[in-house]
Amino acid sequence: MHRFRRPRPRDTNTGSLGAVSMASVVDTARYPVEDLASPIASAVVNDGRAQLAATGAAELPGFVTPAGVRALVDDAESLVARAHSSAGQGTAYLEFPDFSLPEDHPRLHFGDYAVRAVAYDVIPRDSQLRALYEWDPLKDLIEAVLDRGLIFRYGDPFGALNLAVMGDGDQLQWHFDQTDFVVSLAIQGAERGGDFEVVPRIRSADNERYEEVAQVLAGDQDQVVTLPMTPGTLLIFEGRYSLHRVSPIRGDTYRHVGLLAYDTKANTMGSELLRADRYGRTEPFAQPPTVWPAS
Repeated sequence: MHRFRRPRPRDTNTGSLGAVSMASVVDTARYPVEDLASPIASAVVNDGRAQLAATGAAELPGFVTPAGVRALVDDAESLVARAHSSAGQGTAYLEFPDFSLPEDHPRLHFGDYAVRAVAYDVIPRDSQLRALYEWDPLKDLIEAVLDRGLIFRYGDPFGALNLAVMGDGDQLQWHFDQTDFVVSLAIQGAERGGDFEVVPRIRSADNERYEEVAQVLAGDQDQVVTLPMTPGTLLIFEGRYSLHRVSPIRGDTYRHVGLLAYDTKANTMGSELLRADRYGRTEPFAQPPTVWPAS
């Protein structure tokens, strides 16, 4: 079993919740993130690494307590009016398509997407989601599970932390991520739909497996795995090689997911094109508006 060095002393009050308050949000008995050298934490980390190796996805169910989930739901609902809507069609490769390819090529398959995103710069400092993201022990746990060396929070004032809000009719098309890993926190599920569907490791760095990808895009469900949308679950997902989507939302209840951005290099920033599409602006607010339009 892998053993971890005891973490160096640090300020655990980076966010708006202090170390004592965080215990009411995170199940620190099940996930003792402040002592990664403990046997329980070592087992959690090794299990997460095994999940990543097997499927490219490490699920940590019950990471947030039931009381913490309720607080995060209230937090998320208060932020809905701050979300920017983006919608359109995109390919599975999230790139400008090469129209010289045959018409039936997977890189020319378009799917509908519609989602709302609350940017980091408009999430208040007293937000519990923000406090959790800025809490160093959480970053340390993710770093240990990934086993890629040091990780850093994004430097991007928009994309470092997002609340993804999805309502009736919203969805995300089948796609591969353009980053090596994504960390998400399930906060609230929709009434119906909103399933996170994955085809694990359908491609690799040296084999695109276009025929298999085309089958999935055409509706073949044989390789599709659904990861439960269970509030309180922390998910570490290596989506560069796993095709995935969020199925269409139905009903009046918002699907809320926190997207926590880290990288193996410091001060990662998103492009202006991405900012314009996802957040509707390219410059962060010096001071967020005090009044937001009705959602």
